[in-house]
Amino acid sequence: MIPSIIFARLNKLNLQKKDRMKNGLLVWNVLLTAITGYLLFTYLGSKKNNTANNISSSFPDSAWINHHFRIAYFEMDSVESNFLMVKDVKSELSRKEESMNSELDNLDKIYRNKVNSYQEKARTMTQPQSEIATQDIMKTQEDMKSRKQVLDQDYNELVMRRMKDVKNKIEEFLKEYNKTKDYSYIVSYEQGLFYYKDTVYNITADVIKGLNEIYKIKKN
Repeated sequence: MIPSIIFARLNKLNLQKKDRMKNGLLVWNVLLTAITGYLLFTYLGSKKNNTANNISSSFPDSAWINHHFRIAYFEMDSVESNFLMVKDVKSELSRKEESMNSELDNLDKIYRNKVNSYQEKARTMTQPQSEIATQDIMKTQEDMKSRKQVLDQDYNELVMRRMKDVKNKIEEFLKEYNKTKDYSYIVSYEQGLFYYKDTVYNITADVIKGLNEIYKIKKN
């Protein structure tokens, strides 16, 4: 007889697949949080070093800081919701997940059919035939696991590449944007990390508008 452990493993695979489907785009949100941390101290005013060296020693340090040191911020959540590139990336990831799920569903169907077929023949099988059937089922299961690992790795690498693309686009835009704004730092706002913010220095609208204008041009 075919060991009942095969069916227990089959149920375990189904649970693993559900977890993967449920948590697929969660990777995206986790990495967006990583971007927030990365951009927190992105230095955009390198020319301040040269300026500081030329300041007269008679000029009070505190007065220089108050006059020249400026920080702007943008809402990362708003950028995520309104930046067209992010929407396209999420759609791409969603299509990738659907493709993965479809392939794994087909493999799962083949596996189930094989198990059912052997189960129907189990009563008439000889001991050697039963052992061969068990080995075949185990091999099919291992092949499924290997394929799932490959698909998961491909998916995670795609997420990392696209997140790097988004981060680079934001950094490139902010560098150009700051040429006329002269901020020392531009940070992304995260609740729980900042306890006060002056909305006068909120440049979220400028960031979203500028990013989308550049993205539309390059996309077209």
